[in-house]
Amino acid sequence: MGAMQMPLARRTFLVGAAAAAAAVRLGLPFGTTRAGAGAPSGPFTLGVASGDPLTDRVMIWTRLAVDPIDVGATPPETVDVEWTVYADEGLTEVVAAGTSAAEAEFAHSVHVDVTGLDSATWYWYQFRAGSAESPVGRTRTAPAAGCADSVRFGFASCQSFTAGYYAAHRHMANENLDLVFWLGDYIYEGGGSGVRAHNSGEIMTLSDYRNRYGLYKSDPNLQASHAQFPWFVIWDDHEVENNYAGEHPELSVPSEAFLLRRAAAYRAWWEHQPVRLPVPEGPDLTIYRSFDWGGLASLYLLDGRQYRNNQACGVEDLSAPCPEWEDPTRSMLGEEQEAWLIGALRASTSPWNVVANQTVFSPLPLAGLWNMDQWDGYQPSRQRILDVFAEGVPNPIVITGDIHAAGIADITQDTTDPTKPRLGTELVGTSISSTFPVDLVDLAEGLIADLPYIRYVNARQRGYSVVDLNRQRMQAEYRVLDDVTDPNSQVATATVYSVDAVGTATAPETCPVGSDDQGQGQAPSTGDRSTQPVSPQFTG
Repeated sequence: MGAMQMPLARRTFLVGAAAAAAAVRLGLPFGTTRAGAGAPSGPFTLGVASGDPLTDRVMIWTRLAVDPIDVGATPPETVDVEWTVYADEGLTEVVAAGTSAAEAEFAHSVHVDVTGLDSATWYWYQFRAGSAESPVGRTRTAPAAGCADSVRFGFASCQSFTAGYYAAHRHMANENLDLVFWLGDYIYEGGGSGVRAHNSGEIMTLSDYRNRYGLYKSDPNLQASHAQFPWFVIWDDHEVENNYAGEHPELSVPSEAFLLRRAAAYRAWWEHQPVRLPVPEGPDLTIYRSFDWGGLASLYLLDGRQYRNNQACGVEDLSAPCPEWEDPTRSMLGEEQEAWLIGALRASTSPWNVVANQTVFSPLPLAGLWNMDQWDGYQPSRQRILDVFAEGVPNPIVITGDIHAAGIADITQDTTDPTKPRLGTELVGTSISSTFPVDLVDLAEGLIADLPYIRYVNARQRGYSVVDLNRQRMQAEYRVLDDVTDPNSQVATATVYSVDAVGTATAPETCPVGSDDQGQGQAPSTGDRSTQPVSPQFTG
């Protein structure tokens, strides 16, 4: 005889009772928190998040933390955490529910891959532990294959806690988005203080990294941004150590010691992000991956840190060329990841191909010098990607973080030859809070703006970007803060850039029920490619 299915209400009651009993044993101060009630209390001090949406599933995340910056304050016992997914904002129609163990081994983090969902559909979710309720998160699934006519996404990076406040996240949470790309530097590993203070000096151990994530994720504006949309998350250098390259640290320490640090950093990153990835074992974790958005856009998430060769010429930033710089075997992505990306691009039939990447892809020569930490330091590797773009990859868009400055560039196969056709677009987003060196702003903007393939440059302001895609057009809007040191700063639109798709494709007239494009993205207007500086328009 098959097992009898327990009614959902009864199962939920028993799970809640078990979690409450565990809470009593642990002595956790489990209060209650509802969405919109301000900063979470009780164990849900780090909020909720979702990510890596597919057509029938999405990851949801939380972590129990009595004290965000002291992982040891939460007792080591395992706690059963109940989770529920709803079809409505009023939380009345349950579509999925279950429990997940929050274990001390993983800093009491909870990763749930919620399956059996409808495509192109918004959902709401919440966690419970004992009598405590997490904030309510909102997420969505991807459209079915061929069924998306538009998508609206945000992208951002570089949120130094000490450099400024997260007003940009507050405004991004109020945008009408389907999803967000995070392009790296979620935390910063150094010590010190500025507008705000870090919780410790330089972080090195697993506990250090966990506590630093706790500090960053305790910010209510960052929590609001996570709670509104599913995120696609990749890392850059500061999640481990500034300017590290593969197994090569910035600091002069033995490789074995650095790999122990990298293992701790990768584990803490996994524990704190809503990613559909295995638990890292040691200093390695494959994070590059791809997604399809309803046949409208192929999405490629890269790892430009773990597999790269060391920076050329013995320099981690600006340098004149040296013989090593031209070595054709050097790679930003490593042999395996580069082959994966090239194969995927060649096979793509999507109208748009969005490459989410850490460091600036376009050439940026600065008075005869090249930044060896960007793709400029890995020119043979970049050229191999450009050559594939030139084979006819439909409408490549590279979105980029890292540099703390905003920019837009035409991608061409050879920037030294003006007769070469335009292949795609790079959109470089400014930072959430991390600053560009003030004494270099004028020089950098002047040199970069003079390059013939540059359409926009802004090293002065912090913020995020919003991109609309439909089957005919891409439009990017660059949002900038008035003052990153003001927690209540307003945001303005600094520039709007549009480009028509080369070739168009029409979605099927009939898609499965529940699989048509129900995203909230608004299709951009049509017209010729243009850059449009606009008057400040405050939002949020």
